[in-house]
Formats: sequence, C-alpha cells, structure tokens
Amino acid sequence: MKFFLDTAMIDEIKAANEWGILDGVTTNPSLVYKSGRPFKDVLLDICKIVDGPISAEVTTLTAPEMVKQGTELAKIHKNIVVKLPTTVEGVKACKQLSEKGIKINSTLIFSASQALVMAKAGASYVSPFIGRLDDVSEDGMVLIDDIRDIFDNYEIKTEILAASIRHPMHVVECAKAGADIATMPYSVFQQLIKHPLTDVGLKKFMEDWEKAKH
Repeated sequence: MKFFLDTAMIDEIKAANEWGILDGVTTNPSLVYKSGRPFKDVLLDICKIVDGPISAEVTTLTAPEMVKQGTELAKIHKNIVVKLPTTVEGVKACKQLSEKGIKINSTLIFSASQALVMAKAGASYVSPFIGRLDDVSEDGMVLIDDIRDIFDNYEIKTEILAASIRHPMHVVECAKAGADIATMPYSVFQQLIKHPLTDVGLKKFMEDWEKAKH
C-alpha cells in the first residue's frame, strides 16, 4: 500500500517525508485555503519535496473549464495529478484530459458505480471518501470492498485511493481490503507507528541498559 499525505501544509509534508515512506500528496481547495498561500506556490513547493503523485483539484464546474484548468495545472510539474469532481461534467473532462496523457484523480466518490464510470473515463485514481460515509451511518469499508471486487473482475488498472481517513484502523482496514493507496492527515500518519506498549517496553529497555552499564 502507498501512503499519501492529505494536506497543503509544507511543514507537515517535510516532516512526513523525512520518514522515507511517503509516496505522494493530495490537496483540495479547502486544504490550500487553510495554508493561506497561493495555490501554484503550494504545489511547486510540494513537488520539490515529494517525488510522487501530487493531486491538484480544479475549481471549475463545467467540462470545458475543467479541461482548460486541468491542462494548465498539469504544466506546473510532471508529478501533478489533476483532481476532478465525480460529476457528469467531470466524466467528460476526465475522458478528454486522460486522452491527452494527463493523470486524473476522481474525487468525492461515494458509490461503486461512480468509481466504475470514472475508471471507464480514464481516471488513474478513484478516491472513495470512507470517513464521510461513516459520518452518515454508512460503512465506508463496504465501498472499498465493492470497488476492489469490480476492478479485479475486469482487471481495471485504475488505483483505489482511499480518502477521508480518520484514524489508523481505517488505514489497516483499507490495506486488508486491497486499496492501493491511503491518503491521510498528518495526525493519522503519525499515529500509524504509535503504540503505548512500544513506549513502555522501550522505556524499560533503556532503564535496564543504564543499570547494566554501572
């Protein structure tokens, strides 16, 4: 499974990248707004840090506008992946942009049928939002299972990018279900390696070692 960071905060990306296991970054208009910086500047800085797919979302609603903006976003850096909304206009734009060789991440997916349609339109990634489904009393993991089954049935190469991840168990469950990628906030990324028993055990080892030296 690939690990992506879902953020536009450069300090978080730098810190995560130091682990040596960060594979990419996803951004969206809300995350960029929180950063307080110009969109293009944020993208360029991220591309300097992480050598992997960097998702940049369009902020237009019609296919012609999405194609125009997506084409410009793709020119920023070779690693830019254009994020499109999962709408009829997004399908049209996905087909056109993917035929130009531009990689597409289809965002805000909440059903397996949406994922299938966007994959057929040429999306490189589909992003099911599991946490937001959990928020409305649906099981987000069922969606990951369904998409995985469908893509395997037809040998679809589109990668499943699990998004709206809220805690480490979301990551574990997505990995068990066969999601290709998990994109997560920096706080969840940090929690992946944490366990209180590890801390307790290490503290005991260090205390005993200090005693042994004397």
